[in-house]
Amino acid sequence: MACRIEDYALIGDCETAMPPRSGHSNLVRLVIGQRGRVRLRMELLVRFGYGVLVPWVHRQEDGTLRAIGGPDQVVLRTAVPLRGEGESTVAEFAVEPGSVTAFTLSYAPSHLAPPDPKDPEKALQETERYWNDWSKAARIEPGEHRAAVMRSLITLKALTYAPTGGIVAAPTTSLPETLGGVRNWDYRFCWLRDATLSLLALMNAGYYQEAGCWRDWLLRAVAGVPAQAQIMYSITGERRLTEWEVDWLPGYEGAKPVRIGNGAHGQIQIDVYGEVMDALYQAHRGGLASSADAWALQMALLDHLAEIWRAPDRGIWETRGPERHFTFSKVMAWVAFDRGSQLARGFGLDELAMRWTEIAREIHQDVCANGYNAELGTFVQSYGSTWLDGSLLLIPTTGFLPAEDPRCAGTVRAIEGRLLADGFVMRHDPAEVQTGLAHGEGAFLARSQKPVDQRAGQAIPGA
Repeated sequence: MACRIEDYALIGDCETAMPPRSGHSNLVRLVIGQRGRVRLRMELLVRFGYGVLVPWVHRQEDGTLRAIGGPDQVVLRTAVPLRGEGESTVAEFAVEPGSVTAFTLSYAPSHLAPPDPKDPEKALQETERYWNDWSKAARIEPGEHRAAVMRSLITLKALTYAPTGGIVAAPTTSLPETLGGVRNWDYRFCWLRDATLSLLALMNAGYYQEAGCWRDWLLRAVAGVPAQAQIMYSITGERRLTEWEVDWLPGYEGAKPVRIGNGAHGQIQIDVYGEVMDALYQAHRGGLASSADAWALQMALLDHLAEIWRAPDRGIWETRGPERHFTFSKVMAWVAFDRGSQLARGFGLDELAMRWTEIAREIHQDVCANGYNAELGTFVQSYGSTWLDGSLLLIPTTGFLPAEDPRCAGTVRAIEGRLLADGFVMRHDPAEVQTGLAHGEGAFLARSQKPVDQRAGQAIPGA
C-alpha cells in the first residue's frame, strides 16, 4: 500500500507495508525522499484496552522503544532519534533526495521477548512479491472490470487469518449504518455466512487453498455436538463473544454505543446451514480434496437441520426482535439438503441422497405455500407477513426457482416498488417496525448491484 506525499518543498513517497504474518504482526513504513527537502514529525501514541490503558514505555539498550500494557506489547524500531513528550513518543527528521527513513512497529504478547528486528526494505520487497505472486494466480477474464475485481479479491484475502484459516467479516467495530445511529456492530469475527460468501468469490477466481484452510478452521471451531454449532466464532474458534459497550470512546462521527463483541453469536440462524453446505459443495466441485472429517461434519449438521428447519429463527439480518419463520432461512435450508444430496449421490450414497432429496422437496413445498403471498404476487419476509426483504432477491441465485418464474419476477417488481430508495435497495420493508431496534438504516450496497452479463458488459434488463 502506498500514499503519495506532495509538498511545496518536497515530492516523495511514503511506502507502508503490512507483511504477511510470520509469528508476529509488523507494520513497516518507509519515507523516501525524491526531490527537495522538508522536515517531518512523527508521533506515536499507544493505548491498549481500547484506548484506556497507558502503557509502560522504556528504551532498550539497542535504542528500541518497547511499550507494555497488560497482555500486550508493541515495539518501535527506527534510526531516527526519539523522545518522550507527555504520554506520547515523537521524532523530528528531515527528508532529502535519495534518503530513506524507516519505521517498524511490531506486536507480540507482553510475556514474550521483543520480536526480532525486521529489515524494512526487505519486508517491503517480500510483501510486494507475495501479493504479486498471489494476484497472478487469479483466473479473471480480461476487461474493464478486472482491476476492480482484483482489488476486491485482495481485500477478501487480507481478511483471512493465515495461522487458523478463519475469515473475518470486517476489521472494524461500531461503524454506524447511519451517522449518529445505534446500529453499530462489531464485525471483527468469523461469521460462517460471510466467510462462505468470501470463499465463493475467491473460488470463482480460482483460489481454493483458502477454502481448504477455512474448512480446517470450521472443523476445529464447530467440533463436538452439531446442536452447539454457532453462526460465528473468533478467528481462533472461540465461542464466547460477549457483547459490551465502551462508554469512554466517542464512536465514529459521534455514533454510540461503541460495541465490543457481538450478542448475535448465540442466535439461531437457519440460513447458515445452507451457506456452509453450498460453499463446501462448490469447493468439492472445484477440485478441493475430499475430507472424511469434513464429510462427517456435513452429515451431522444436516441431521441436526432435519430436526430444526421447521422452527423460527433470527434470520439473515440477525433481528433482535421475536423469532420468525423467515422465508430466506427456509430457502437456504432447502439449499443445504439440495447440495448435500448432490454430494451424497456423487459419493455413491444413494439412500442418503434420496432421504435428503425428500426433505428438500418438503421444504420447497413449505416455502412456496407459506412464504409466497399470491395476493401481493411476491415472496414475503416471513410466513404470514406482508413485509418484503432484500434477501428475497437471492432466491433465483440459489437454484430454488428459476429467475423467469413469475413468483421471482413478481418479487423483483415488488422490491423495486417498495424497497428501492435513491437507487439503493434497503434490507427491510419501510413498514416493518418489529425489528427490536429503531429504524433509520443505511442500504447494503450488495443488495443494490445490478446483475451484469459479463459477455456483453451490460446490466441485465429488468434485473
